[in-house]
Amino acid sequence: MGHCFSKGSEPAGNGYQPPPPQPYKPSPPPAAAHHPQQPVQSHPQSDHQNHHQGHHQGHHQGHHQGQYHGHHQGHHQQSHQRSAPPPVAPVYTPPSPNKHLPSPHSDPAAAAETILGKPFEDVKARYTMGKELGRGQFGVTYLCTCNTTRDKYACKSISKRKLVNKSDREDVKREIQIMQHLSGQDNIVEFKGAYEDKHSVHVVMELCAGGELFDRIIAKGHYSERAAAAICRSIVNVVNICHFMGVMHRDLKPENFLLATKEEGATLKATDFGLSVFIEEGKMHREIVGSAYYVAPEVLQRSYGKEIDVWSAGVILYILLSGVPPFWAETEKKIFDCILRGEIDFDSDPWPTISSSAKDLVRKMLTRDPKKRITSAQVLEHPWIRVDGEASDKPIGSAVLSRMKQFRAMNKLKKMALKVIAESLSEEEIKGLKQMFQNMDTDRSGTITYDELKTGLARLGSRLSEAEVKQLMDAADVDGSGAIDYFEFITATMHRHKLEREEHLYTAFRYFDKDNSGYITRDELQLAMEEHGIGDANSIKEIISEVDTDNDGRINYDEFCAMMRSGTHPPAGG
Repeated sequence: MGHCFSKGSEPAGNGYQPPPPQPYKPSPPPAAAHHPQQPVQSHPQSDHQNHHQGHHQGHHQGHHQGQYHGHHQGHHQQSHQRSAPPPVAPVYTPPSPNKHLPSPHSDPAAAAETILGKPFEDVKARYTMGKELGRGQFGVTYLCTCNTTRDKYACKSISKRKLVNKSDREDVKREIQIMQHLSGQDNIVEFKGAYEDKHSVHVVMELCAGGELFDRIIAKGHYSERAAAAICRSIVNVVNICHFMGVMHRDLKPENFLLATKEEGATLKATDFGLSVFIEEGKMHREIVGSAYYVAPEVLQRSYGKEIDVWSAGVILYILLSGVPPFWAETEKKIFDCILRGEIDFDSDPWPTISSSAKDLVRKMLTRDPKKRITSAQVLEHPWIRVDGEASDKPIGSAVLSRMKQFRAMNKLKKMALKVIAESLSEEEIKGLKQMFQNMDTDRSGTITYDELKTGLARLGSRLSEAEVKQLMDAADVDGSGAIDYFEFITATMHRHKLEREEHLYTAFRYFDKDNSGYITRDELQLAMEEHGIGDANSIKEIISEVDTDNDGRINYDEFCAMMRSGTHPPAGG
């Protein structure tokens, strides 16, 4: 990929090791596309090569192939398995923030802390580990099988010993939080669970068995504009979902997209969120991250926001249409110079035969000024992307939607308890959801009305009927005020994984158990329901009969936990 430069300084060990940029030979077009960055190599692993490989094994630090660090430019070239030309000493050396350099000594005390903030759990109690799919600097990815359903997944096992400082541990934690937050969307790899034991953090996710996007394109031969539009739509859909849900991806490139299966019409999945961060309104980022060919000019100028993702998707679209990257050169320094100059070739073959509408979209996505660049939502509305596309496109089953639908079916006590939990979550835990709430609350009133919910869901790509939006509104509006306030929104949309956090459940139980007797009584329930302005004598009776499994007329902590956890897992034990 040219080299990847990012927060870590070590070479990748993710099965995909890029060579240094090569002199670029633009013919023949179909293969040339992949020459400089070599996304297509023979991988010893099948199927999940990059995705799971250690692609995060250590995730970003080593994850991003050759993470570019000024002091490390040539490092991974030497460790390259194939013979490679001697590294060109780059003149351009972006300084690396010191806090991201691995400390010389690992801190054993810190390694003993938990990374996920929950009790240790044996991943092997739920999954049986199979063959190795890939190995990286920080760990190994295995094929794994769920013990109850026998479904196959990928398990990325990250060695805690190799996470040498707080920043490394925070990075692992953030990648997992972002995967959980985005999981459930069509074009995003499904997160199944994260487990931690004394030695490792294990991340179980969907197995994308269809291989890399570019491998598939090359195997299939020439792609039509229509096929390119369909692929671009999937990629920009990922950007749109990320941005809407308060996440900036920061490392979009073809290798980070895998096909879910080997079938012809397989879904394209974004699999790698190692460099992703939660968007903070008004904050400009300065860290140089990404991969040389795909990096936006403002990243090189060290002041950027989420617009960089649209640029990277524009570079991918240029390659999909022409077979070559828009900015290429023999060294990383020269690639960066090309990007900063920003001259895009629309004259060489095959551009004269490409439709003006396609070129218009590429130009808009590769607009140098981020303020004038098209947004992901606007890309999806562009006539070229939409040509003949709508009929065959499945609507996006948005994460918000599926969570609200689950929420709709919950009993009232569970809703109240969730609201109590929502109020006690840390800022960090709800960052992405807070951004979504603000995106939907267009008049900044602090509540989401029916119209705002309808518009917000439509922007997410959902095609719901009026009646369905109304049902969701009623489900989320716990106090019946006709609008959803911030905590009601967090309550309805927060991920079920939060419910597994013992401390959250305990906080909620103690909220109801006013006299600390260890039981929630009928009176305590009535008090809480009056406080929340919901329910009546009938619903109290209903709740107790539903939850009180030992029939003693009150709810103990075990019954409470069972109620909170019921319906929060797929039947798979994943």
